[in-house]
Amino acid sequence: MPEQEGTKMPNNEYRATLKLDGPGWNRKLAGYRRPDAWRASLEIAITIIPFALAWFLMYQALSHGHAWLYALLLLPSAGLLVRLFLIQHDCGHHAFLANRSVNDWIGRAISVLTLTPYDYWRRTHALHHATSGNLGRRGIGDVDTLTVAEYRARTPRGRLRYRIYRHPIVMFGVGPAYLFLLQHRLPMGMMREGWRPWLSTIGTTVAFAIGAGALIGAIGVKAFLLVHVPIFLIGAAAGVWLFYVQHQFEETYWESGENWNVRDAALHGSSHYDLPPILRWFTANIGVHHVHHLCSRIPYYRLQDVLRDVPELRDVSHLRLWPSLKCARLVLWDEASRRLVSFRQLRGIATAV
Repeated sequence: MPEQEGTKMPNNEYRATLKLDGPGWNRKLAGYRRPDAWRASLEIAITIIPFALAWFLMYQALSHGHAWLYALLLLPSAGLLVRLFLIQHDCGHHAFLANRSVNDWIGRAISVLTLTPYDYWRRTHALHHATSGNLGRRGIGDVDTLTVAEYRARTPRGRLRYRIYRHPIVMFGVGPAYLFLLQHRLPMGMMREGWRPWLSTIGTTVAFAIGAGALIGAIGVKAFLLVHVPIFLIGAAAGVWLFYVQHQFEETYWESGENWNVRDAALHGSSHYDLPPILRWFTANIGVHHVHHLCSRIPYYRLQDVLRDVPELRDVSHLRLWPSLKCARLVLWDEASRRLVSFRQLRGIATAV
């Protein structure tokens, strides 16, 4: 397979070079798992304070007719909301701080801003880590992905539904709004698992409603909607894109049955999304996703240390920003060539006899 632009070596070649088994990687990375309370406190401060300040300045800009300032602050504000979500994500792995309870309560507090119910999402995300890249366990915490054979076996209506679902406008436009505004209001996928998922989703919604109501009482409905909704929708779209590109790249990893293992899924089914430094900061190093899946207890503020000290992990599943945009077209897993393909490429793939 020709080398993909932005990748120093095809992913399948790295699979023969990374020899350590799961316990071996655990031992190698164990020293990076220790959280730093001072660093974590600083990370929260340099995220939540600028977010609150940017939100207030956007409101003031609208109030005084400074559209240019409003527009200037919109993307950074959305980026800070993404960063808050990723701090919540680290709390969900009990990686942000050493104390599990403090992690949980920080995560729950942030979830009111991100509209992502903490305890419910933590459970579904744990399932994602446990099943990522497993063809036999798709459906919770991932992007729905069909194989070429499964797509061809669908009815015309079923194919159309899948094409609509995987269209970039739906995936990164309509989809994020539906996910965060509607789907996260009920414990989808865990409706029968007792009261905890319900408490998480309903509690987050009620807490947000109380906070939003207080703000609306202070500044009015129109101002609140004009400030918060654009921030939220842009942040949600960016978050969905990050999650998408971390697993939906050409030479990703899908296996089934006994051929699947969690180490290979981590190293080869999760990208090293090598972003420019400013985007790396806003996204809290989540681009070092292969290392995160390899050891989810490493705090995000130590992931770059791993790449510095373990050079064999720098180029595996490597993907840069501009080449990554092509991943939006990759929609089907071709089991014969072991890569994701687009609908256009499907025409050149022979039908199995």
